[in-house]
Amino acid sequence: MTRPPIRLGVNIDHVATLRNTRGGDHPDPVRAALVAASVGADGITAHLREDRRHIRDDDMARLKEEVGLPLNFEMAATAEMLTICTKTRPHACCIVPENRNERTTEGGLDVAGQHNFLAPFIRELTTSGVRVSLFIDPERRQIEAALSAGAPAIEIHTGAYHEACATSDPKRIDHELEQVRRAAEFASGLGLEVHAGHGLTFKNVQPIAAIPQIVELNIGHFLIAEAVFMGLAEAVKEMKRLMGDGRSGGLY
Repeated sequence: MTRPPIRLGVNIDHVATLRNTRGGDHPDPVRAALVAASVGADGITAHLREDRRHIRDDDMARLKEEVGLPLNFEMAATAEMLTICTKTRPHACCIVPENRNERTTEGGLDVAGQHNFLAPFIRELTTSGVRVSLFIDPERRQIEAALSAGAPAIEIHTGAYHEACATSDPKRIDHELEQVRRAAEFASGLGLEVHAGHGLTFKNVQPIAAIPQIVELNIGHFLIAEAVFMGLAEAVKEMKRLMGDGRSGGLY
């Protein structure tokens, strides 16, 4: 059976993190996006946080203007971000939970608990021409709520799978991988487009890429960190190769 291709969205947030440690304009996250695009990235992801700890407003505008790849705008569900997103009009946005004290996004969005707030928020983004995905844990309740709220896509939070891989415990790894697989199968069966991301690396990406219902992976911190040793272009190319191998080999 021919498996559908899988896309790689490269998150360039932490190029901006490095820039912001000293101020100024170097390294430039837009340049990083252009490098990723030149070696086969399928999209660029950037998270404009409330506190602007890495990506800045002008970064989002330049990414939309200068990079010829689909732009995925990660954002919290706030009035400020809604205004910026509808003005920027990226290809897509991914709504994520946001906590000022967290180092990175620590879990999925509680769509079920915030349904009545999120549904009109999603509707306004959709009306403006932005495709919406919701970053959620691999739970049926959250998947059903995402569908009910009007989102056409979800991104499965793979953080628990990443943590399981760090333990090298085969049973725990298999359990968390199965959670992702079942969630992807269930969501796809409901007609949702399925993406995944968080904590994916060269070592753990292939089993996730092998899940046929997942059509996109968004990977950032690992690629930017690995670029210190092998360069960003080579890191992106290697991730694409591993994803392709995982997809064609297939575990399911």
